[in-house]
Amino acid sequence: MPKHEFSVDMTCGGCAEAVSRVLSKLGGVEFNIDLPSKKVSIDSEHSVDTLLATLNKTGKAVSYVGPK
Repeated sequence: MPKHEFSVDMTCGGCAEAVSRVLSKLGGVEFNIDLPSKKVSIDSEHSVDTLLATLNKTGKAVSYVGPK
């Protein structure tokens, strides 16, 4: 499965929980949230655009860092 890294403007555990919630709803993903560095690593067959759109549902600033 391709692995992608995103930068997400998370400032607290609640932010990380919001990211976890939207990714879990999407399904077909394995992810790791690194709150101190504000990074989310995602293993998924979904396109980068789909993953970005899903992360944007949190209302946080999101950017694609690149393949991991």
